[in-house]
Amino acid sequence: MTPDAALDHALRTERGRILAALIARLGDFQRAEDALQEAAASALQHWGRSGVPHRPVAWLIKVAFRKAIDQLRRAGTASEIAERLAVLARDEAAPDPEAIPDERLRLIFTCCHPALDPKSRVALTLRTLCGLTTAEVARMYLDSETTMGQRLSRAKAKITAAGIAFEVPGPEHWDERLQSVLAVIYLIFTSGHSVGPIEGRELADEAIYLARLMLDLRPGETEVMGLLALLLLTHARRAAREVGGVFIPLSQQDRALWQAGEIDEGVALLERAAGLGRPGPYQIKAAIAAAHVSGPVSDWRQVAALYRRLLDFEPSDIVRLNQAVALSEAGSPEAALAILRALDLPDYQPFHAARADILAKLARADAAREAYDRAIELSRNVAERDFLARRRAELPG
Repeated sequence: MTPDAALDHALRTERGRILAALIARLGDFQRAEDALQEAAASALQHWGRSGVPHRPVAWLIKVAFRKAIDQLRRAGTASEIAERLAVLARDEAAPDPEAIPDERLRLIFTCCHPALDPKSRVALTLRTLCGLTTAEVARMYLDSETTMGQRLSRAKAKITAAGIAFEVPGPEHWDERLQSVLAVIYLIFTSGHSVGPIEGRELADEAIYLARLMLDLRPGETEVMGLLALLLLTHARRAAREVGGVFIPLSQQDRALWQAGEIDEGVALLERAAGLGRPGPYQIKAAIAAAHVSGPVSDWRQVAALYRRLLDFEPSDIVRLNQAVALSEAGSPEAALAILRALDLPDYQPFHAARADILAKLARADAAREAYDRAIELSRNVAERDFLARRRAELPG
């Protein structure tokens, strides 16, 4: 492996762990980033002359600590700086840098802190823990690299200025903060279906990586199990969702293209979580996904019942919309349309797509055409737009 390729691989796979260790000791996101950047620059020089080391990540950790020590020495000799220097120097001198405690759980909770706006939480998580470049994160949001760089800088500055602790929350804040983390991971996953691969990297895969990381760090959390199960059960259908650039609805997908291993793992995780007796919204969403893939056809009545249960946890218009879709598919389009009338989702593309389908079932072609037009206008996915256009063209008249 060339030095460039080895460095790229190390930063993409272990950037989060190295940064977490640095931030835990420096208490500063930007200094940690600067230290890692300097270590990466040194790697290109040294590895180009001497070859790639046997353990590239250990080399980067050790050199990043050394760069951080240099930064602090240049900054002054105040008591706090001296204290941090002592910790960094101790770890830099450790015989096995990879034995340093994994601080990524703290990093995840800091990046996903509720004090940051949702977009910044996602961007900071992708940048620090998944190792996406600023340009790659910018592409996800259709922003310029400069604009996204400024957003990331503001987020890191806010963490420092607001005194957001680099820590795992205590029991009194655990549930609230965990939901924020899981929401960020789920948003990364769902965004992957809208924007597609970024520089060859699937955001859905990054979300699954983060969910697995959370489960590794907190193996007893039922909602983490539920989230990972949901992602696996949904992602298992990816090869059948779009074939030759044509969007295929769930009812028409070739189940032979589904990934059986991911479905089995997702169902096993869901059963393990259910056995611990602590239900939550992600477990219910995973059960809904399982109802679509566990039999020869989707069990829409069960899906509708599960959405009713989900409303106890998330009484939102999005959940009510999905309940309406399930009722329509189960043979009750009138009841579904009654639910839609009470929703306020004027700019939400799935609302208009669902409404169009329900109106078509009720033979209200003109109203369905208008709903399809709005859904097509709001859709960001070309294959999905083409599918909706075909459905619109099939309407009578």
